[in-house]
Amino acid sequence: MGDLDGKVAIVTGGASGIGLASATRMAAAGASVVVVDLDEERGNAAAEGLGGIFARADVSRPEEWESLVELVERTYGGLDVAHLNAGVTTGEGDVSRMTVEQYRRILGANVDGVVFGIRAVVPAMARRQGGAIVATASLAGLIAFAGDPVYTLTKHAVVGLVRSLPQQLSPLGIRVNAVCPGLVDTPLIDGLARDTLEGAGFPLIDPDEVAAAVLGCVLGDSTGQAVVVQVGLEPVAYRFGGAPGPRLPGSEGVLPPGIFAAHDQAPAGGGPG
Repeated sequence: MGDLDGKVAIVTGGASGIGLASATRMAAAGASVVVVDLDEERGNAAAEGLGGIFARADVSRPEEWESLVELVERTYGGLDVAHLNAGVTTGEGDVSRMTVEQYRRILGANVDGVVFGIRAVVPAMARRQGGAIVATASLAGLIAFAGDPVYTLTKHAVVGLVRSLPQQLSPLGIRVNAVCPGLVDTPLIDGLARDTLEGAGFPLIDPDEVAAAVLGCVLGDSTGQAVVVQVGLEPVAYRFGGAPGPRLPGSEGVLPPGIFAAHDQAPAGGGPG
C-alpha cells in the first residue's frame, strides 16, 4: 500500500525537471497523476510512463484551469493533491531592458498559474473533504536575487500567498505549502548562466531532492510553510520573524508571526541567512 493509494494528483510543468520528478514520486506512492504541460510530446511520454494521463494547459488562463479540473473529476472522480510547479524566468536581468512581453509571460506562468490554480482546485478538494497544495517557489522568494529581479518578485508573491491562505483553507481540510529550492539542475537555469555556475563548481540540486520535499509537504501535517531545499541539507521550514509593529506599553514593538492569521507558523529549525 502506498501513502497516496486512491489519491489523485495534478502536477503542472510535469513534463520535465521538478515537475516530472514530483509526478514520478507521487505515482510511486500510489497516486493517479495528471501531468499538465504545454509540451505535448514530453508530457504524453511522462504520463504514459507513470500510468496517468496528460493534459495540455496554459496555467495562466483561468478558463483552462476550469476545464482541467472538470477533466480530472470526470476521469478519476475527484482531486486530492495539486503541485503548482510550472514556471519561467524573464531571461533579462536588467529591468530597464525587460520587455512588456517578458513581464506578462513570467507573471502569467509564475503568479497567475498559482493563483488561478489554487482558485480552481480548492472547490474540488473541498468536495473530497480535504487535500494538499504545494507551490514551487524558490530561494529567490525569501532573499534578494539580483540576477532576475522580476523572477524574484514572482516567487516572493507565491510565498506571500501560501502564508496567507491557511486560515481560510484549514477549515476545509486543505493544507498549502511552498517549496523554496536553491538552484536546481533543470532547463530553467539555462537562462541563469549554467556554464558559469558549473565552471565555478557551484552545486546544483537534483530535481528529485526537491520532489522529495514536495512529497513531504503532501504527506505531512504542516501548512503555510516555505520549505527550503539546499544541497546537502534536509528540507527545513523557513523561520519568518515578526514585522515591526506599533510601540505599545510593555511591548517590544514587534508583531509576532501569528498576529494576522491563526494558522501562521514560525516552525522550529531556523532558516537560512
